Amino acid sequence: MKKSVIYLVLLLTISILALFVPAVPATIPTEGINAGDVAWMLTASALVLLMTPGLAYFYGGMIDTKNMISTMLQSFIAMGVISVLWIVVGFSLSFGDSIGGFIGNPSTFFMFKNVLDGKHWSLAPTIPLVLFAFFQLKFAIIAPALITGTFAERIRFKSYLIFLVLFSLFIYAPLAHWTWHPEGFLFKLGVLDFAGGTVVHMSAGFAALAAAIYLRKPSSSERKEAHAPANIPFVLLGTGLLWFGWFGFNGGSAFSAGTLAASAFATTNTASAAAGLCWVLVDVVRGKKPSALSFCIGSVVGLVAITPASGFVTIPSSLFIGTMASLISNLVVHWTSKTSLEDTLDVFPCHGVGGAVGMLMTGLLAHTTVNGANTTGNGLLFGEFALFKAHLIGLVVAIAFTLVGALVILKITDLLSPLTVSDEEQRIGSDMNQHGEKMHSLDLSASREAQ
Repeated sequence: MKKSVIYLVLLLTISILALFVPAVPATIPTEGINAGDVAWMLTASALVLLMTPGLAYFYGGMIDTKNMISTMLQSFIAMGVISVLWIVVGFSLSFGDSIGGFIGNPSTFFMFKNVLDGKHWSLAPTIPLVLFAFFQLKFAIIAPALITGTFAERIRFKSYLIFLVLFSLFIYAPLAHWTWHPEGFLFKLGVLDFAGGTVVHMSAGFAALAAAIYLRKPSSSERKEAHAPANIPFVLLGTGLLWFGWFGFNGGSAFSAGTLAASAFATTNTASAAAGLCWVLVDVVRGKKPSALSFCIGSVVGLVAITPASGFVTIPSSLFIGTMASLISNLVVHWTSKTSLEDTLDVFPCHGVGGAVGMLMTGLLAHTTVNGANTTGNGLLFGEFALFKAHLIGLVVAIAFTLVGALVILKITDLLSPLTVSDEEQRIGSDMNQHGEKMHSLDLSASREAQ
């Protein structure tokens, strides 16, 4: 109760502070703004936000019924928490004036000052800075939400809120600055990440691995219980929303309504289709039946893997990326199922490994003719090594930073508020225990009898 009061006081304080930092623009710049690009980017921003509810359905359908609402809420609450945090300081830390190439100056856009009257972002010259900021906000929202699949059924809601804030400030914002800010050290190194393979998916995936390690049960010999998905139609719906929204995720990262956006749109669809088919076929080879769940998981892995490469590779290359990422992630899922790692919904194999494969594939298959912004060079397949080398270095840096940082954040969160629910609370389910709500299923057989 006392901690809840603290959270309320904190929100009230931020809201009152906003009255003293109104960020009134001196003028609204219009020079160089392209109406077509603005229209596309408004649409793309909405599409990316839709992915978070899509993720809620995707995860919610996979989990036990008594934890469905809790799992879905963890995605939805991120839209509230991160939106406020982004306005206050998140955008500044990610895209503010660079401090040594490692982090943005928190005062640059504090409370969104200088955003409405900012001319534009240097890499998005035809749209207002405020639109760029809100497009990027949608990425910042979904990144920590992805991690929730790892500790679904097990984490306390209040502890999740603390983790959400700490992850966003100390892992997501630095990675975004390193990779996407022109002064960021990974950007200067030549690392290419068109739409967030490193910043979003690897950060979430390897933070998920850290959580799986941290929450691992003491007895490695204890066999993990397999759980049946509560609602596969929810998974199908979530997959459809994610696939649909991903066109904004990748296509919008061109920051203009042109050929590059269309190319990213095409590579996105191709990789997802190939990955979904590959996952199903691999499962069939193992003796399983072709299932809706298999196609959904594979499709999402393909979307993850093509994300960093979508604006740098050709459409045939995306076919290869989707297939290879699906094959590799499927093998890692099979491997982790035999370990003591507690990764409930396989976030690490799908997002961490999928993102890493996509990063390496970008270094292998990128070509400068696809995107003139690629000044590092062609991929290794085309006889050049500089880009692939930069991506190897970036891969190691991102993994080490995220793993260590997430373990530290998990420990701090655990000290501030115990992370996991008790065995009895887990038996009852987080929906009732944490939120006082539960799913009410429709008994169709009883309805038929009544008729």
